[in-house]
Amino acid sequence: MSEYTAVYPGTFDPITNGHSDIIVRAARIFPKLIVAVAKISGPKKKPLFTFEERIDMAKEIFKEYDNIEVVGFDNLLVRFMDTINSRVLVRGLRAVSDFEYEFQMASLNRHLNANIETIFLTPSEKYSFVSSTMVREASMLGGDISAIVHPYVKEALERKYQERLLAES
Repeated sequence: MSEYTAVYPGTFDPITNGHSDIIVRAARIFPKLIVAVAKISGPKKKPLFTFEERIDMAKEIFKEYDNIEVVGFDNLLVRFMDTINSRVLVRGLRAVSDFEYEFQMASLNRHLNANIETIFLTPSEKYSFVSSTMVREASMLGGDISAIVHPYVKEALERKYQERLLAES
């Protein structure tokens, strides 16, 4: 892979239309885009979906795109990028509140690997409020999330909550 391969990392628990918007737009800019699904992204995160389920959802959504590849990783992002020889990191900014955190992460990544450049994209306005956390909560409470997630993800969320209800009863 070359320096023209970009990486869009995330936990994607679940992947939303906001993520997809950024991914498709980044794939128009770069010859190859790797959607890198993180096994975990921090000690406080406890994903609803397994690592394999999150990879499967992303693969299903982007199966028609020749220049988008979905892979999982379970180490430091800059190390993963070294293994695939990528130097471009794509990150999304939904609101000003995201900027401080993303700026710090970009600075840390550049400190850890001076060859990494971070490119920020903003989602379409209709997805600027969408987060995986909000999607999980709205879905769990019976909200209509069909406009903010892919149908495959909506079905996966419905199955996951049914499984939980059955396990609790």
